Amino acid sequence: MSRTKNVIVQRSSAGLGLFATVPFAKGDFVIEYTGEVISDEEAQRRGGKYLFELNDKWTIDGKGRQHIARYINHSCKPNCEPQLNDDETRVFIYAKKKITPGEELTYNYGVDYFRRVIKPLGCRCSKCSTTAK
Repeated sequence: MSRTKNVIVQRSSAGLGLFATVPFAKGDFVIEYTGEVISDEEAQRRGGKYLFELNDKWTIDGKGRQHIARYINHSCKPNCEPQLNDDETRVFIYAKKKITPGEELTYNYGVDYFRRVIKPLGCRCSKCSTTAK
């Protein structure tokens, strides 16, 4: 499994996920979403589930396994949130609330992605898995 100082890739309810190895306070920087920056046109051509749209023109393709932020799964009640830098060229993931070691890191993938990809298969986030029982 991939590991950095503060996070580790492990099995989760949605396949593989990214988990905290240290505590994070609300507002703490967690990890940067990295990958190849490609045009929106190229992103449409490639497709894939590791595309992070920066704006109408540019997208980050995080498909490489070395880009471990790609393992952050969707949650309808996330503990992290992505934020673009001022010139919309990078994505930083911050803790939305207190996160304890061993807790899976999640953020909301947005309405469009949820409708197109997650909803047809059924959401497997912990909030939805708990309420479905």
